Amino acid sequence: MDSFRDLELEEKLLRAVEACGFESPTPIQRDSIPAIMEGKDVMASAQTGTGKTAAFVLPAMHQLLKPKKRQGRGPRVLVLTPTRELAGQVNSNIQDLGQFCRFVAGSVIGGMPYPPQIRLLEKKVDLLVATPGRLLDHMERGRIDYSDLEIFVLDEADRMLDLGFIGDIRTVAAKLPSARQTLLFSATLEGKVLTIAHDLLNDPVTIQLASNNVRHELIRQKVHHADDLIHKHRLLDNYLKNDELRHALIFTATKKTAERLANILEAQGHNSASLHGDMPQGLRKRTMEKMKQGKLRILVATDVAARGLDIKGISHVINFELPSVAEDYIHRIGRTGRAGENGIAISLVSPEDWGKLREIERLTNLPVERSVIPGLEPTRAGPEFRSNTAASRLPRFGKRRRRSGSRLRR
Repeated sequence: MDSFRDLELEEKLLRAVEACGFESPTPIQRDSIPAIMEGKDVMASAQTGTGKTAAFVLPAMHQLLKPKKRQGRGPRVLVLTPTRELAGQVNSNIQDLGQFCRFVAGSVIGGMPYPPQIRLLEKKVDLLVATPGRLLDHMERGRIDYSDLEIFVLDEADRMLDLGFIGDIRTVAAKLPSARQTLLFSATLEGKVLTIAHDLLNDPVTIQLASNNVRHELIRQKVHHADDLIHKHRLLDNYLKNDELRHALIFTATKKTAERLANILEAQGHNSASLHGDMPQGLRKRTMEKMKQGKLRILVATDVAARGLDIKGISHVINFELPSVAEDYIHRIGRTGRAGENGIAISLVSPEDWGKLREIERLTNLPVERSVIPGLEPTRAGPEFRSNTAASRLPRFGKRRRRSGSRLRR
């Protein structure tokens, strides 16, 4: 299928696709949209930045342009997302792709005032986008009627499960009509994702276009071994002074570190800000808008930004601290190398994180390039510091400790 017209979408949607400048469907859209339009349950995976949101928004809207199957009050499509940021992006897609339709769409998410959400739920809503916690809050107060529901979408399902929402997902699903269509979109299809898919989906079509060992072809990945925190700051400073770094997304493991690092960089003269889960929603939104508009050069973030954050022009992703869960490394670096542009992903790894690096390389089955900056060489890199050319030569650390939160135990 070379064009969206081949997908036989409603004309109003085709006009919106053209207005948005989309010329041809991406592989995930090409494979998912026909199956969804046929009414089948679908579980699908693809790399970040490949158009997964439009892959379910377009066929859902196609269904909404048909007469209602039931005559209740409430949303016909429910999209469950792990974070407020991702909910905002789904809503943005809905607005763009539904610009020639008369749909009522909205969201119920944490960190936002209740009154506007209550007024939204009192109306007839076609598409409702929600985060699990706030959705359950409204459900417990009897504000949501699911009798009209036709399509239930789990977006970024693996992230929701990583964040511990499996119980919330089951609670929501138990209140939905059994005669519904369920769609599950995820970066990976494995482990708990397959378990929840087995429980909630009925004979689903499986579309798997990505796995954890897919190399980001447009992203050059490098590792610098750092002796200590001071060494990390010197390495980071070297990159931030480089003119090739246009806009950078720096990841830390904790909210406190994100704020502290952003303040340090601001004091050094870098135009920077932090982004983490404890910030008020309004401030988070303004911070992301500044980054998107180019008013910030550096955004220091926790993993709240690893999923659903789509900012054009990120030239560098820098892991100031490696993630606790190796899969999050893949989502972090996927914030660069988007829309056909090249990107650079840099990890600053201190000795206590060598094990995390090993898990990342085992997960992807690909070694990450070891790099040294003249004058900033590590003094205690250890036997694991070597330039590997094949996954078979990955470093050995002896017996691996079990760590809570990791899904990579063998």
